[in-house]
Amino acid sequence: MASNKNSGLAAVRYATALMDVAHDSKKIDSVEKDLNELEAMIAGSEDLQQLIRSPLLSREQQIEAITAIAKKAKFQDITSNFLALLAENRRLPMLQNMINAAKMDISKRRGEIAADVKSAFKLTKAQEKALQESLSKAVGQVVAMNVSVDKDLIGGMVVTVGSQMIDDSVKRKLERLKREMQSNANMNTSAKVANQN
Repeated sequence: MASNKNSGLAAVRYATALMDVAHDSKKIDSVEKDLNELEAMIAGSEDLQQLIRSPLLSREQQIEAITAIAKKAKFQDITSNFLALLAENRRLPMLQNMINAAKMDISKRRGEIAADVKSAFKLTKAQEKALQESLSKAVGQVVAMNVSVDKDLIGGMVVTVGSQMIDDSVKRKLERLKREMQSNANMNTSAKVANQN
């Protein structure tokens, strides 16, 4: 648990450093575009996921591969240098956490409020837009969403805005129903015992 917390803190530190450099260079939008593109590339490529996670690849191999990917994708120098630094420091496995932390940092700098959305299925662009608009209206502030798929939810979604969580998942509803049924069963048992006395 502690190592997860430490890696989370490290991800935030790296992301903040990246966004500070991007801010000073007035390239936050360009770096954000790079990170979104990189995230899509990771999601769509088993080979890239392997490159990021594999402890078998040497530091040099990871640096060479990630630099070649950044060059081919025509990423900003800031993004390319950042990825090379991660590979050099053997921090590539934390890349997704860093991208998430960078997105939250960008939202904060823009005065947006971050929302974490876990959905049982992949949302379409239209659904994401509609959800973002309704959340922004509800909180009275522009909401920047980080959307991910969690198949364990069965259906529906869990939305966290700031410290507030809205759990509208089928899993949660089933748990609630199960508790209610157990509670009713216990009440019925108590009633039977009372009647027998």
